[in-house]
Order: sequence, then structure tokens, then C-alpha cells
Amino acid sequence: MAPTIPTVTLNNGVQIPQLGFGVFQVSDEQTTAAVSAALEAGYRSIDTAAIYGNETGVGTAIASSGVARDELFITTKLWNADQGYDATLKAFDASLAKLGLDYADLYLIHWPTPARDLYRESWKAIEKLATDGRIRAAGVSNFQPAHLKRLLDDTDLVPVVNQIELHPGLQQNELRAVHADLGIATEAWSPLAQGAVLGDEAITTIAATYGKSTAQVVLRWHLQLGNIVIPKSVTPARIRENLDVFDFALTDDEMTAIAALDRGLRTGPHPDELN
Repeated sequence: MAPTIPTVTLNNGVQIPQLGFGVFQVSDEQTTAAVSAALEAGYRSIDTAAIYGNETGVGTAIASSGVARDELFITTKLWNADQGYDATLKAFDASLAKLGLDYADLYLIHWPTPARDLYRESWKAIEKLATDGRIRAAGVSNFQPAHLKRLLDDTDLVPVVNQIELHPGLQQNELRAVHADLGIATEAWSPLAQGAVLGDEAITTIAATYGKSTAQVVLRWHLQLGNIVIPKSVTPARIRENLDVFDFALTDDEMTAIAALDRGLRTGPHPDELN
């Protein structure tokens, strides 16, 4: 039986499953099988992006899943080359067509690309999509405190989430504090640091204590911090394992031991530098 996945209530009242399924770096061909396995295992939140080139594969899996649309939470993202007001609206139409959906649950600006300075225009287009009911929630990804502040100087629509690289090696405490102040939920991409933290002694010790995998321990850490998390896998057994994290809890001491692993470890680009 699939576990009941807790939800996080976003600042506009919409609920998102706290644990979802990501498809970064999964080919379109592989995506349909992976998403189908995820939906069968009990995931209901799927996170894709235009640049991943697999929205069609996600859509195919959704269409053949038999899961009702209102039970699903589908996120996609605006790519950097499509920023700007008109370009954003056009890019969203293209994403929706590939997904085969009438609306998206969450639409994110993928990167701020600060040197191009088009994210505020893109946000105005996303505000229109929200007003028109074509998205249920609007958010951003990889925004630093300065980008968030600049965005909010210009709008009444506060992003519901900021999806950022976050794992025990890069804990983003300053940014998470800004999110808490603004009512923005923190969503973690690369939640396992692409495996780079799974050999850390604190994590292997905790895993042995509970008879869990190191990945399950890290996902549990995210959940207890309050992060929304979207691990990816193409292996059905691993897809199921990543969902099996609701039958144990880390102690305060164990959370503290993982907190000590923060070391500024990035697996992806720095948001101030990617343009």
C-alpha cells in the first residue's frame, strides 16, 4: 500500500505533496517509464522543466496512469532563453501542450539569470497566467535573497516556493531564513547532492541505526526541516525506496549531526553566475 504523503500548504492556500518525483537528466524515452513507476508507487507530485526535454514523456505517463488530474501536482519551469513577457506566455503554452494538460499546478522561473535582467517581466507574465487560472501557483527557482527582494519590489504576488539546490552539504540557512520571513516554501533540488553526501559518517551511522539507506536518511532530514523535496531515480526499486521514509524519525541529536555537514558543496551552477 502506498504511504500517505504529507502536504505543505503554500502561501496561496494550495497544497503541494512534501515529497515528489523529479525527472532532471532523464531522457524523454526513459521518462514515461520512470513517471509511470512513480505514480504506481504512490507519488502524486511530478517536477519537470522545459529544458529537460521530457515534458512529453511526463505527459504520456500522466495520460496512461489512470490517476485523476485533480490528484496530481505537476510543476514545470520557464527556461532562461524564454524569459521576457511575451516569450514567457509562449513558452508556457508550449510546455502545456507537451504535457497534454489544461493547466499546470506550479510554474517556476528556472534561473534568475541576473545579467539578462528579464525575470521581473517574466514574473508579470506568470502573474497573468495565475490570474487567468492557467496555473494554480507561481514560484521561482535558484533565486538568491537579492533577486527575491528585487522581484518583490515590483509585485504583490509572492512566489509560493523557491526551488534551490539544498542537501546536507549545502544547507542554505540564510536563504531558508529569508523564505521563512517572506512566507515562501523551500523546495530542494539535488536533495541527495547526486550521492556526494551519502558516504558521510554521520549519515551512514544513522542509516545503520534505523536499517534504512543513506538516501532515506537524507530525505527524512529534509522532511523534518520542512523542505519540499523531489528526488529522482529511473530504477523502480529506488523510486519506491525514496518514498519509504515515513516510518521512522530522526532525533534532535541526529538532526544536529547532519547540520554539521554543511560545507558549501554545490553540485550545480551558482545562481549569481549563470546567465
